[in-house]
Amino acid sequence: MALRHGELRQPEMTLGQKIWQINWIMFLLIGMCVGVGLGMQYSAANGSWDPWAHSQLTKYLAFSVGMLVLALVDIRIIMRYAYVIYMLSFLLLVIVEIKGAVGGGATRWIAIPFIGTFQPSELMKFTLVLALARYFHKLSYEDVGCFSVLIVPALFIAAPTLLVLRQPDLGTAIVLCGGGVVMFLLAGVRWWKFAVVGIAGLAASPLIWSMMHPYQKRRVLVLLNPESDPLGSGYHILQSKIAMGAGGLVGRGFTKGSQSHLNFLPEKQTDFIFTMLAEEFGLIGCLALMSLYLVLMVYGFGIALRSRNQFGRLLAMGCIVTFSFYVFINIAMVMGVIPVVGLPLPLVSYGGSALLAVMFGFALIMNVYVHRDLRIGRQGESNGL
Repeated sequence: MALRHGELRQPEMTLGQKIWQINWIMFLLIGMCVGVGLGMQYSAANGSWDPWAHSQLTKYLAFSVGMLVLALVDIRIIMRYAYVIYMLSFLLLVIVEIKGAVGGGATRWIAIPFIGTFQPSELMKFTLVLALARYFHKLSYEDVGCFSVLIVPALFIAAPTLLVLRQPDLGTAIVLCGGGVVMFLLAGVRWWKFAVVGIAGLAASPLIWSMMHPYQKRRVLVLLNPESDPLGSGYHILQSKIAMGAGGLVGRGFTKGSQSHLNFLPEKQTDFIFTMLAEEFGLIGCLALMSLYLVLMVYGFGIALRSRNQFGRLLAMGCIVTFSFYVFINIAMVMGVIPVVGLPLPLVSYGGSALLAVMFGFALIMNVYVHRDLRIGRQGESNGL
């Protein structure tokens, strides 16, 4: 694109300058959250690095290198291939539908030779944000007000959500829809349109209820009265509440939690790892981790607000909001505020797929920070300060 008279082309940053621009404080905060998770996984294994902590540490170190490399990639390249990345992620979901590995009564994984299993729905949470940021970047505020323009991004959300619901994975479906709605709001879509969708959703609630699996219905009903099925659907929540209550203010001590170490607490190294933290370190430990999360979220929002291009603002804001949904849903789940949906605690729970996806999201945020002063036109070109 030709430059207008008096307009200066923005100088390209060298590799050294980009490395200097990486937000190392955010990198440290991510490492601290992972460190908390490693400690709890060590405790869950009764004071052993195997089988969880050692494996998770290895994955974290490998993913950290990838995160830093992605943070240095020109943001215009990421923007150019945003749809390709989204389609590859969607293709993995289709492969799960056709030939997925079954675990825990759900089909959510694909088997990768020499690596193990991978859960594509975790990655979709952030590739969806990437695709929506690319789409809305090219639109003006007036364009967003046109209903027909919103059909394509709505399909971006609906297609993977339907596949995820078939696995079934209600927690991930909630995160996908929630993150998508926030992206619509950030792009400037009017509130009243969401009100119409909300009313339509309430009207369709009987249909949604009929489509839910029996165990999902039981989880919703048990939420209202866990004691109605203490050895069945209510078991997870009851044991979680017992463990959290037993922790008190300061906890029972590291590796001394009875509910987790006597195997009363299910999935203690993954979905219910926050409960184990509460039992061993009490309210103070929980508040410390939540404060760490809060600082990380504030940094993410700050990076989004500092970006001088629309793509970067939408991308960073969408990723950090998705991360926030992750945290809120897991903590609310283990406290019995919402039904059990099988969503891990980001950066803390054991699991390679979730860790890879979350660090991919933070790599995108760090990339936005490195290129925060870059101005990008609606078609992807950058030609001025």
